[in-house]
Amino acid sequence: MSTLVPLTIAIPLLAAAITIVVGRWRWLQRIIAVAALTAVFGISIALLIGADDQGYVIHRDGGWPAPFGITLVVDRLAGLMIAVSSLVLLAVHIYAIGQAGEERRRIAFHPVYLVLAAGVMGSFVTADLFNLFVAFEMMLAASYVLLTFGGRPDQVRSGMSYVVISLVASALFITTLAWVYTATGTVNMADLSIRIAELDPAVRAMLALAMLAVFGIKAGLFPLFFWLPDSYPTAPGPVVAVFAGLLTKVGVYAIIRTQTLLFDRPDYMGTVLLVVAVLTMVIGVFGAIAQDDMKRILAFHIISQIGYMIFGLGLFTVAGVAGAVFYIVHHIIVKTALFLVAGLVARRAGSSRLSEVGGLIRTAPVIAALFAVPALSLAGLPPFSGFLAKFALADAGLAVDEWLVVGASLFVGMLTLFSMTKIWSNVFWSAPDEEPVGLAPESERNPNLLGAPVGMIAPTAVLALSSIGVSIFAGALYDVSERASIELLEPTGYVSAVLGTDEVDDEVKFQVDLEPEQAEDAP
Repeated sequence: MSTLVPLTIAIPLLAAAITIVVGRWRWLQRIIAVAALTAVFGISIALLIGADDQGYVIHRDGGWPAPFGITLVVDRLAGLMIAVSSLVLLAVHIYAIGQAGEERRRIAFHPVYLVLAAGVMGSFVTADLFNLFVAFEMMLAASYVLLTFGGRPDQVRSGMSYVVISLVASALFITTLAWVYTATGTVNMADLSIRIAELDPAVRAMLALAMLAVFGIKAGLFPLFFWLPDSYPTAPGPVVAVFAGLLTKVGVYAIIRTQTLLFDRPDYMGTVLLVVAVLTMVIGVFGAIAQDDMKRILAFHIISQIGYMIFGLGLFTVAGVAGAVFYIVHHIIVKTALFLVAGLVARRAGSSRLSEVGGLIRTAPVIAALFAVPALSLAGLPPFSGFLAKFALADAGLAVDEWLVVGASLFVGMLTLFSMTKIWSNVFWSAPDEEPVGLAPESERNPNLLGAPVGMIAPTAVLALSSIGVSIFAGALYDVSERASIELLEPTGYVSAVLGTDEVDDEVKFQVDLEPEQAEDAP
């Protein structure tokens, strides 16, 4: 099982190299890329099952033990992340092939996309901060290319702000990494969790806040989100969908991993995270309401929804972190599906501006249905996955008397529903106020009864159905999230497993304080 872990990175990288060699034959590029991403998805599911069964799946490159060698780890959190991310990467790639856009015009699309996939997988499975930096840079270098693939002036302008902010974040990351290594002499996260505890509390606090700032830029936290709303809407449809679904969640994953594993969670850090969470939720949703473009509304909602995830982490309870993990899984699927639908709308109507689009419920009912499912889920209406995720977080917040934060999350939920209604009313229900510029011929916009090519409709439908699947199997998914949360809040088992100092002991892993009813269910 451990040999499967590096394959999640190696397969996309190898496939990227092969697709460069066979660049003259686009059909062969597609087969290789889809086969590679399908293999990664299958391996990710196997690793998730293995991690949930065994606790940890660990691979040590060359047999070198941590902290001296490169160690890759899949625990329950990483297992969930790679499983849902590989599903999204595969679905978006098929959508890109069906769209007949940049994928057909650019030989480099497949290699760059596969490098992005390798970077995402590497970010989730690495066990040390330096390789996390390397994976981030791999992912970001690919994203710079994908973001400006069309070469339009607005894409280049928006891409430049994205590149500059990402480079600043990378510089801050490597600087923080240098501080960490100078203070502790290691970058292995399991080893760091022991050595950082020996530092002066003021130094620990500085490192904790520095890492929160580094990963907060990548996650889009308040006040570090300003680059996101301008960068995403101008990118090609499939690119912005995978960015919206995955890239910010990699930042959230890094925040959860470092804040739970490396630091001792003082009370002030919980307060800082909750304040940031509320401001991120509220400002993000107000930004969404103020927009007149479907993609920009959805982009601001990325920011708003990130606040919910940080809300769960800021509680530092089993229920809170479990709710955050559940929320991340739900949001990756739902947000990607919504951006894919935005691409369908832009293709069908020639624009994503609300004033230029209308009446798609009559001309493209399939697209309307594909929007309705994830939109209702994002808004948090029962019985969709968003309602279950928000209910889990609200229940966790009320359990520790965080009434103000819970109230803010419910208020933001109502405003999210309002903004989804605004999209529905303008795009699908009412007539457009003005005709979009550069509308394609009807035969090209509406090639069949579905209103779009099957290659675009099918992956969007898979993700929409997956969001329903999250609701149907919410109990099992929440149980895995809760076990992941217990591992995160009591990282003794992770440290022992990575350093090889002891056999993984379930009794050790579950020493975290549980609610009475949770304790009865704990293994």
